[in-house]
Amino acid sequence: MKQIILTGDRPTGRLHVGHYVGSLKERVKLQNSKRFDEIYIMIADAQALTDNAEHPEKVRQNIMQVALDYLACGIDPEKSTIFVQSMVPELTELTFYYMNLVTVSRVQRNPTVKAEIQQRNFEASIPVGFFCYPISQAADITAFRATAVPVGEDQLPMLEQCKEIVHKFNTVYGETLTEPEIILPENAACLRLPGIDGKAKMSKSLGNCIYLSDEPETIKKKIMSMFTDPNHLRIEDPGKVEGNPVFIYLDAFCRPEHFTEFWSDYSCLDELKDHYRRGGLGDVKVKRFLNDVMQAELQPIRERRKMWEQRLPELYELLEEGCKVARKKAAETLQEVRHSMKIDYFEDRNLLK
Repeated sequence: MKQIILTGDRPTGRLHVGHYVGSLKERVKLQNSKRFDEIYIMIADAQALTDNAEHPEKVRQNIMQVALDYLACGIDPEKSTIFVQSMVPELTELTFYYMNLVTVSRVQRNPTVKAEIQQRNFEASIPVGFFCYPISQAADITAFRATAVPVGEDQLPMLEQCKEIVHKFNTVYGETLTEPEIILPENAACLRLPGIDGKAKMSKSLGNCIYLSDEPETIKKKIMSMFTDPNHLRIEDPGKVEGNPVFIYLDAFCRPEHFTEFWSDYSCLDELKDHYRRGGLGDVKVKRFLNDVMQAELQPIRERRKMWEQRLPELYELLEEGCKVARKKAAETLQEVRHSMKIDYFEDRNLLK
């Protein structure tokens, strides 16, 4: 069986460091591992429209922004197919068929859906498209025969729902769809990066992000304003590392060589943490170190992005070609799905059989 990846992001804004450590970095690693035969990376504009239907320009304007972030992080169009979801209409037809295999109560129990509804204050006014996006995701994944889906931890319920749909379809109509496996970041700190305000999730809508395209001074300003341990009021006070966003970011980004380069007083992150717990170490010093670490990580990403910003016509053509490749693959799966359901009526005169 071919090893295939499908993953993607909603184009509702530029991508941030939460996206980077949660999935983008892993995607680049998997792309370059030579373990996979095909890699599809989707700019999920149709999914973004489920809660932005009245502001389609917001989605449209960010398609190129997300594509720029992909290339800046190291996604290679020679190895990965980048495409725009709405340009593959076969995904919509698959979603429609899968809707008949899922109950309303099952979607309501999906923890990710529940959390997203609460975050957006939808209450009873949930757009049907938004409510059904776990089914749409299943269509995206199965259309490309994905065997692996690298995503953040918050997407685990979505993958479980996708597996249920695959199992139900194959039970009813015969073995047709491929069941995917989720790939989570190996570093636990990367599973969900908190916002700079200390809230559980970094989110564009909450305005608590550090963007991959932020300039150095903006990054520094955001880091220096970060939430820390609220009880660490004086330098001599013992500090709490667990749940402290500054140290969560260090867990996600810091490597031993950073101490050699930026803070030789310590040999590793554990030493720094021990000192902070004992007291005698101020938040400002730790934040300055975090700034050095993140500037080193984000500088090459920002430079590659600026390079691609000068080549937008080329990027446009890459996306257009990627959509053609993606549509061909999805059409093949849709044809098999229709055949399994026996609704390919005019293929080999099936309507007469």
